[in-house]
Amino acid sequence: MDLISALQFLKLDKIAEAWVDAVWDLEFTEGKPLDDTIEEELAASGDKAFRTLYHCLLTHVPDQQQSTSSNGASQSIWTILGDNGVSIRSLVAVLSVFVQAGKAKVANVQQRVNGLYAASLYLLLLGIPGSIANKVFHEVLLDTCSDLTSHCWPHDSGKKRKKDSLKSSQADDKRSKPQRKDAREMKMDDVEEEEEEEGCHFSGQDLMKIRDAVTFLVQSLLRFLQTFPLKDRPHSASNCIRIFSKLLYFEPVIGELTFAADQDVAKLRSVPEMAFYGLQLLCSPKHGDQKESLQGLFHRLLYVILMMNKGNSGKPSLLIPNQANLATRDQAIQFICYLVGELKELALPFLQILLQHICFQMVEKNEFRSHGAQAVGMLTSQMANTDYACFIKWLFIFSRNSKHQLSARTMVHRLFSIDVVMVLLEQQERTEECQDPELSCFLPHKFLIQNLLFARRMDESPTVQGHALACLAQCLELPSLNITRAVHNLFSATGTQTVLDGEITEGTLGSQHTQKTYRTLPFRTVEISSAESSSYDAAKENLALLLRRAKNSKTNVRKSALQALLGLLKHGVIPMSCENLGTLSERCRDPAVSVKKKALQCVGELLAAKPECRDVQKMWLQGVVPAVVDSENSVQDKALEALDQVLLSQIKPYSASSHMSVSQRLTWDLLDLLCNECQNLSQYFSRAFTIWSKQNKFTSAFVTNLVSHTEADHAAGAWLLLSKVVTSSHRVPYGKILDAWDTMVSSKDVNVTTCCHILCVIGDIATHLNEDTKDRIVADLMSWLRTFTLSLEVITPAVETLYQLGKNEDIKQTQAFLDQHCGDLVSVCEAYLANIILNENGTQNLNEEMMVKYLHTLGVASLHCPTKVGKRTVLLVESVLTTHSDKVPEGQEELPASLPLSQFKANSLPTRVRAHGVITLGKMCLQHEELVHRYLPVFARELEVGTEVAVRNNVVVIMCDMSVRYTNVVDHYIPNISACLRDSDAVIREQTLIMLTNLLQEEFVKWKGSLFFHFMVALVDPDPAIASLCEYCLLHLLLKKTPEMFSQHFIECVFHFNSYNKHNSYNKFPQTEREKVQFSLKGAQHREKRFRIYHFLLEHFTDAQRFNIANKINQTILACFADEELPLDADGAEILSETFSILSLKEMNVQAILTPAGEEPEEENMATMTKAVLQAAQKKVVSQVQKKAFIDNTVPLIISLKNLLEEKRSPVLRDLMAYLQVKMQDYRNEVKEFFSGDEQLAAEVEFALRTSEREREMQKQMDNCSLTEKTKTPSAQVSVQGAPTRPGPLLPFVFATPQPPRSNRESARLAHTDSRAHRSRQEDHVQSKSVMLEGTVVPRGVVNDRAISTPKGVNVNLTFEVSAIFSDHGGTSLVEEVSVLHVKSKEQQAPGPRQWNVQSPLRQKKSSSRV
Repeated sequence: MDLISALQFLKLDKIAEAWVDAVWDLEFTEGKPLDDTIEEELAASGDKAFRTLYHCLLTHVPDQQQSTSSNGASQSIWTILGDNGVSIRSLVAVLSVFVQAGKAKVANVQQRVNGLYAASLYLLLLGIPGSIANKVFHEVLLDTCSDLTSHCWPHDSGKKRKKDSLKSSQADDKRSKPQRKDAREMKMDDVEEEEEEEGCHFSGQDLMKIRDAVTFLVQSLLRFLQTFPLKDRPHSASNCIRIFSKLLYFEPVIGELTFAADQDVAKLRSVPEMAFYGLQLLCSPKHGDQKESLQGLFHRLLYVILMMNKGNSGKPSLLIPNQANLATRDQAIQFICYLVGELKELALPFLQILLQHICFQMVEKNEFRSHGAQAVGMLTSQMANTDYACFIKWLFIFSRNSKHQLSARTMVHRLFSIDVVMVLLEQQERTEECQDPELSCFLPHKFLIQNLLFARRMDESPTVQGHALACLAQCLELPSLNITRAVHNLFSATGTQTVLDGEITEGTLGSQHTQKTYRTLPFRTVEISSAESSSYDAAKENLALLLRRAKNSKTNVRKSALQALLGLLKHGVIPMSCENLGTLSERCRDPAVSVKKKALQCVGELLAAKPECRDVQKMWLQGVVPAVVDSENSVQDKALEALDQVLLSQIKPYSASSHMSVSQRLTWDLLDLLCNECQNLSQYFSRAFTIWSKQNKFTSAFVTNLVSHTEADHAAGAWLLLSKVVTSSHRVPYGKILDAWDTMVSSKDVNVTTCCHILCVIGDIATHLNEDTKDRIVADLMSWLRTFTLSLEVITPAVETLYQLGKNEDIKQTQAFLDQHCGDLVSVCEAYLANIILNENGTQNLNEEMMVKYLHTLGVASLHCPTKVGKRTVLLVESVLTTHSDKVPEGQEELPASLPLSQFKANSLPTRVRAHGVITLGKMCLQHEELVHRYLPVFARELEVGTEVAVRNNVVVIMCDMSVRYTNVVDHYIPNISACLRDSDAVIREQTLIMLTNLLQEEFVKWKGSLFFHFMVALVDPDPAIASLCEYCLLHLLLKKTPEMFSQHFIECVFHFNSYNKHNSYNKFPQTEREKVQFSLKGAQHREKRFRIYHFLLEHFTDAQRFNIANKINQTILACFADEELPLDADGAEILSETFSILSLKEMNVQAILTPAGEEPEEENMATMTKAVLQAAQKKVVSQVQKKAFIDNTVPLIISLKNLLEEKRSPVLRDLMAYLQVKMQDYRNEVKEFFSGDEQLAAEVEFALRTSEREREMQKQMDNCSLTEKTKTPSAQVSVQGAPTRPGPLLPFVFATPQPPRSNRESARLAHTDSRAHRSRQEDHVQSKSVMLEGTVVPRGVVNDRAISTPKGVNVNLTFEVSAIFSDHGGTSLVEEVSVLHVKSKEQQAPGPRQWNVQSPLRQKKSSSRV
């Protein structure tokens, strides 16, 4: 069909010229209605007619390879149209009608298809040379036709689209409130949603028709770009880039994409393929400046790589990282790599910018960061060494950007820099030199590890710290030897180390190493590179830091540190020392469940990697076994699973001829440790078997396998397991167990632990033995016990087994059996003691070991036969502890009245014997209450005046044991026991703390009297281990049972620790003078300890308790001084001053109205936003309540106290004003409202606040000046002089009333008030400064480094400009870089702040009035 016939369906001859002119006059911005008849005829046109016309026009489009100057065919089409009277203007106008109809939201399938074909025809016409001369081109219509796909291709409903995009966390803090739409915007959104809901639903066939039409349109656009230059129309070129970028998501591509300079449009099958080819065409010189084109193209592809949806305005939204979006992202990266390979030097600058913007606009979500880092890795692979080194240098500075105004964003920056480093480390290391020698140091993997990755261990964000440590552990798993060596160098100074000349390292700007040569062998020279001692110190500090990170307050940091520690241990980077291994096992008892699970996983992995290392085996047991009694069920299950897998599942039948596997050998090694070095874990181990027994885990086959190992070298472990499982098994080979017993009895060399386990097994199976066997075993036991040949540890199990063998259903028969046999033992022991004690020369040739055995046997046996213990026996045991040596006549039962019981006096017996004597006497007391009443005062007195540590320790133990049985009797002596918390020996303090905690948990002891305050003093024990143990006991064991404990005792702590007893209600409980002296923390020398206690208590208050305690302080302390119920003497001034200091503590603030500093942002979702809204509402309500309470309750007291203190000329006035300055920071603009009753006080507070604010602003300006001023010091000799500036203490005030001179003591005390906070701030500042110095790169000459470049403004939606982020050359930035420190020399340092002579405004007013 010829062209004219194909045009007939458009009815051009019926179109009025006036209508055509009107359409052109409207600039194609809106539709002009046609005559109804013509419109109906045009609407009836099918897509077949359009395709026919399309193919007719296609024959007139010049081929891509032909020169556009050869226009024979192109002239003919315009001639044909002119000769046949076809108006070009009418043709374009009619095509625009179809385009406008297809663009409508409510268009049906046919309208959309017709619109797409009409747009294709228009683009074909434009591509034919002569289109401009014949006035076919119109820029608005061109843009409309090009972008028609986005209107005609049906989208999902609005609700669905919202689900398909994730809200980006860019630019704004994640906890910021979502922007509210105004009413107009909300109304428009509702209208759009209603229109979309009313829209047509398309079938698969309809979608295929629209898709075919879209293909025609995109092909027409490509043909248009092949022939029509857009060099003078940059807007249209930019619009085409945007359109093609959106078409990349149109449909999935089947197969691999191929890119080429010249492609046949007709052979491109998928729309994304066409889109990539279109983007490639737009980068050609015919469509404008290639640099501008590449800039626009890379900017668009940036969001494809980031998987973001970037609209015309507003911040981008995140796409779901599904398979389709990931495929499109990969294709975009391949396309960029292709362009860089083709255009080379032209595209490389924009590749640098693209990489920088990928880093800068990355979000925190893990999946997006991971894909973004992979993209950076793929793109950097296209770079030459010099460009790569420049990017690494920029990344180095970028990774240190921590002081930007958007702290949450910079945290993500540093987080992402670590991800990028990990991807780059997987690439092959670049060994070739750069053209610029100064950039060579950025090429090795060592730089990435030590300067980018490991440097983040000191990051201010816990999230970044944790991620850096976790990635450090992953580095050791990489196959590169250089990476492994770089990690080794961080933690070990041994081995050969090579450092590139001029290498920039964290903390130092150059490392000098010396080469020493030793000719130790005749045939070669050995060169050894020895590092300076600082390398060893740095390695030692790095390890120490890692161990500290394992105890960090943040959960994720601790987990990552454990992972890093595991990697270093597993690969032999650090030694298997007790400290390193102990850190892993210690974290198995971490307060956080996730950390405990991570620690259990780490110790398991390390054991699997080092199964033959005995230290690792011990560490595994110490970490896993106690976890079976964890309060969290999931941790219990994990520990039980590990024990089952490592121990129980490896019990196989024993055969002397078979070789055990590594796992089996490991099992028996672990059991051997449990029998010997780790016996303290036996209680936890038994708990595991209690749980397993309920699960019927121990089959007869398992027990049989165990018994087979009792004859092996590792029989001790087999007996250990048998002692745990024999009671839970129904079928036990009793014959083999009895044979083992007979063997042990006849043997002269039996291991103590094995003997105990065999005795335990015999006791467990006693009920299944016949009487003859029992009698035989009893005879064996009595033979052992009577001859005292057993070890001390075996005596108790032997007597317990004796009890099990004599146990009967009839209690009387059981007691008769015990009276017979245990009574026999008591008689033997009594005779021995009488021979030693009552004989004048009995102690001269004393066998200490034998004496201890007799005492121990007497104590154990007496528990089973209390009726056989007479007063003579008690007297003999008591004589072990006293100097009384009078002979006791045979048969005398009464104790002499003259026996000195005031205390245990030293005698000639060794301390060990006396200590065992105390335990034996205590066991007798447990069976005879009259002995308790008799000896409790003696024990209490011994605690006070005793000099032997072992004796006093055992006295504490037996008194606590007696407290369980005779609670009311011992209750009076609890202060004597708790006084041992200040004992001179740490062992006794620890023992007392543990025993009292157990009694408090079981409620045998109550919190009354001085007990709570004794515990508080243990918090500041000179031994850090005891202080830490006390904190654990209070927080994790006792506070849960009594949540109000801290708040109930807080105010009394203030009076008690200052030894103030003038208050009517507080500090009135009974105390001895000795207690007062021991537990007093009065005086300036103990102020720090008191405030450590206050900090500890307040930190663990609830908000309600904080609020109530503040009111209570007003009522019970401030009001008493204001009403002069308490005298304002020296002691009263100390209390009042301390009270103001306590009220100034940040822990006194209600936490609900505080914004946590440095808190990590969370991923934004509905739950997070709901939580944020609730928190904001809660904060507002609580703030109002607190404000009202302060005005109603505190302000009147403050005014009264101020007047009183001025009247008394008390130095406490300064503390009051310091408190007001802290308190009124939150109510800066409401001072007059608060203190409306005292204008003078209001003026003074305002003046103090202004002065403080002015000083802070001045300090801030000075800091900025010192940070940004350029230095002329050569980079190789940069040094930092002077201590870091730290925030000053509370500023002094100029009062309106004359003040007395403040004494030096008071000044020292005031300075000490905030010593803790001062020190904390100083440490933080030093740490931040050290971080800044560690990674600072100071190039030679004048430093011109600058911050993140935002050339079009500080909006986070960066414009994609030519200027590079962190440019090293010239230019200024609207956002200055503050993380790059420019250090000044001593001569250049700015002078200190001027001393201002400032006065109170009221004072100035008074002076002026006098004039």
